[in-house]
Amino acid sequence: MARFFNTDGSCDPKLNYMVDLSVRLKDIRKMVDAGKYFTINRARQYGKTTILTALHDDLEQSYLVISLDFQTISCADFASEQSFVTAFSRELLDCAQNLSGRVKEKLEQYAAGVRKETTLSVLFKTLMELCRTSDKKVVLMIDEIDTASNNQVFMDFLSQLRAYYLKRRRTPAFHSVILAGVYDIRNIRRKIHPEEAHQMNSPWNIAADFNVEMGFSTEDISGMLQDYENDYHIGMDIEKMAHLLYTYTHGYPFLVSRLCKFMDERLPGSQDYPDRGSAWTEQGFLEAEKMMVKEDNALYESLIGKLECYPKLKTILYELLFHGKNIPYTATNVYLKDAAMFGFIRNEKDMMVISNRIFETVLYNHFISEEFATSKMYHAGQVEKNQFIVGGHLDIRRILEKFIETFHELYGEKDDSFLENVGRKYFILFLKPIINGVGNYSIEPQTRDSDRMDLVIYYRGEQNILELKIWRGNAYHERGEQQLIGYLDHFHMKKGYMLSFNFNKKKEPGIKEMVLGDKILIEAVV
Repeated sequence: MARFFNTDGSCDPKLNYMVDLSVRLKDIRKMVDAGKYFTINRARQYGKTTILTALHDDLEQSYLVISLDFQTISCADFASEQSFVTAFSRELLDCAQNLSGRVKEKLEQYAAGVRKETTLSVLFKTLMELCRTSDKKVVLMIDEIDTASNNQVFMDFLSQLRAYYLKRRRTPAFHSVILAGVYDIRNIRRKIHPEEAHQMNSPWNIAADFNVEMGFSTEDISGMLQDYENDYHIGMDIEKMAHLLYTYTHGYPFLVSRLCKFMDERLPGSQDYPDRGSAWTEQGFLEAEKMMVKEDNALYESLIGKLECYPKLKTILYELLFHGKNIPYTATNVYLKDAAMFGFIRNEKDMMVISNRIFETVLYNHFISEEFATSKMYHAGQVEKNQFIVGGHLDIRRILEKFIETFHELYGEKDDSFLENVGRKYFILFLKPIINGVGNYSIEPQTRDSDRMDLVIYYRGEQNILELKIWRGNAYHERGEQQLIGYLDHFHMKKGYMLSFNFNKKKEPGIKEMVLGDKILIEAVV
C-alpha cells in the first residue's frame, strides 16, 4: 500500500510519510524514566497525538501505559463526579484490556453505573490499587486534556491527580503523568473562564518543563522528502524543497504536511503540473502555498475563533501586522503568552514575530476581509482590475499609478497621522481584488517594521518585489533603496518597486524610474 501525507489525526509510519521521531522519543523517554509529571502543550495540529501514539508504543514493553483521550468523553460526562467516573472508567477499561482481579471488577462496576454516588476520591483509590498491584510501573497519558467542559469536576480531577502524584513516595501512584493539550496545565483555567486572564492556576503548578522541540527542522523535512523520493524517483531537489517548506511554515507540522499533500495529490495531473516531477518544484510549491492560504480548515477556524474570544490578542496582532510595531516578548505578559500558546507568535531574539508566513498571510487576509464590504479602496481595485493584466502579466507600475490617483482622491484631505497608520493596509486592500483567484502575496517578516514592509507579489509563476515605506528623509530613503537592491539580488531579479508614503509638503507625487547599477527601481510617491 502506497504511503501518503496525512493531515487528519495521528500519523502511522507504515501508512504515512513522517519525520523521524526517534530523537524526540528518546528525550521524552528520559523524562518518563525519571518519573516526571509534565504537559505537552502546543498549538492545534502540532503533532501532539502522533508523538503520544509513538510514545505509547515505545513505553509499553517497560511500563503499563494507560493512554486516554478526553475527546472521547462527552460534555455531559463532566456534569457531575458520578458521570465523569463512569466515563473515565469505561475509557480506561477499553485502553487497558488486560486488567484482572479486583481493580477490573471495580472499574466495570463504575463504568456500568452499578455503584451509585461514586466520587473522584473512590476512583483514585482504585487507581492507586491498580498501581500497587501492577507488575509494571504505571504511566498515565491523557490527550486533549483541555477539552473538558465543566470547571469544577475537571479542576477536582486535576487536583486529585496532583495530590496522589505528590504522595507517590509514600503510597502507590502513577510513576509518570503526561498531559497533552493546547493549554498548559498552569493556565488551563483561562480556557474555562477567559475573563480570569490574570489568575494563574498555581495550585496545579507542578508540571516539569517540557523543552522537547516538536516543530520540524529543515533536516527533519529533508528526511521525510527523501523517503518520498526513494518511492517515486522524480528527481526532486530535496534540499531546496525542504528549505522552502521550512521558510514558509517554520516547521509547523500540519502546515508542512499539508503543503506536501497538495504537491503530491492536488497538483499532479493538472494543466500546469502534468506529473509529480513538475509539482515538486519551486513553482509547484508556490501554487500549493496559494491553495494553502485560501482554504478553509479546522486549524484556521480555531485560530480565527481565538481572535473573537480574546479581543486584546486581536489588537496586538493587528498592530504587529499593519503598523509594524516592534513588540518585545515578555514572558509575564498574559496576552503574549496566549498568542504563543495558540500558535500565533513565537519569540525571536526577545521580539514577538508571527509564527510563520502561512499564518501571517491568513491573518492579513482575515483582517482585510473584515473591510471588504465597506472599503472604498477595495471597491476601487475591484472595479479597475482588468486594466492591470497585460498579456497575462501583472502590470505593477500601472497598479501603483492607479493607487496613487485613487488614494489622493479618497484620502487627500486626511491628516498625516491617519495616513501613516493606514497607508500600507489600503494598498493591500487595493491589490487584493486585482490578484484574487490567480495570484497571492506574502510579507517578508524581517523587513516589516513601523517604517518599512517588503511585499512579494506572486502572479502566474512570476514574482514582483514591492517595498512599502514611510518617508523619513533622504538618508533613510537611500538606505531603503540599497536594502531593496540587496533583496532583489536575493531573488535574482533585475526590477523592483517602491511605494513611499511621503508627508513632506514639498513632495512630488507620481512615478519615477531609476537605474541603480544593474537594477531598475520604479518608485511611486503618495
